[in-house]
Amino acid sequence: MANINLASETAADQCVWSLMKQEAAAYAVKETALSSFLHATILDQTSLDGAMVNHLSEKLATADFSALKLRQVLSEAISTDSTLIDFAAKDLLAVKERDPACHSYLQCFLYFKGYMAIQTHRFAHALYISGRDLLAFHLQNRCSELFSVDINPAAVIGHGIMLDHATGFVMGETARIGNDCSVLQGVTLGGTGKSDEDRHPKVGDRVLVGANASILGNIRIGHGAKIAAGSVVLKPVEDNCTVAGVPAKPVGGPCCGNPAQTMDQTLGEEK
Repeated sequence: MANINLASETAADQCVWSLMKQEAAAYAVKETALSSFLHATILDQTSLDGAMVNHLSEKLATADFSALKLRQVLSEAISTDSTLIDFAAKDLLAVKERDPACHSYLQCFLYFKGYMAIQTHRFAHALYISGRDLLAFHLQNRCSELFSVDINPAAVIGHGIMLDHATGFVMGETARIGNDCSVLQGVTLGGTGKSDEDRHPKVGDRVLVGANASILGNIRIGHGAKIAAGSVVLKPVEDNCTVAGVPAKPVGGPCCGNPAQTMDQTLGEEK
């Protein structure tokens, strides 16, 4: 694998990269069967962006689209979007902080498919914005095949995202997710079948969406809102409100005058 240094590092990049290299060095000694892999993927790389390009290229490659070609394409995507790697680092920090099943940055970077799916989308989105839509759709398709996550390249996702477990997550073309959000498996950010151009949800910052919830239509989910597992949300949700049910109704927070319910039961999260 080639060493790649594509972008100047931010403080988040440097912090995460330094810690991840320390973790990789320790595991290379502890798990000798993985030593060559860890050296090629992490220890022989000089930056987070180079490691990301190489790792995703190996994951997404096919017989018709080699890892070598993908490295070039992903490198070009980074050059068009200066936030891509900074956001990837913030996603790593978010997963390590919020997911009790995440024991190291290395674990998330190498093996969490929700993290890899979000980063694949970031590259696809950068390509899409720069006019390389067919390549963007190729990455979307590979993400769906490999990770069971289908995010339209035009969709916009902020930083500090934890896509937990990930299987079955769907995000439509005009959907948006803000910063510091947590989304569990089976979530749909979809349309309602109407032909309006802007037809998907707009999710604010610090939102928690429980497993198998569906949010449908061009509606706003307010900052700090919580969507209970299995809910079907068809109407806007106020800031800091908790909703649950089919169709979803307020069950906690300022929108109904009651204290927010504990998420242990409402969100159905399992570890």
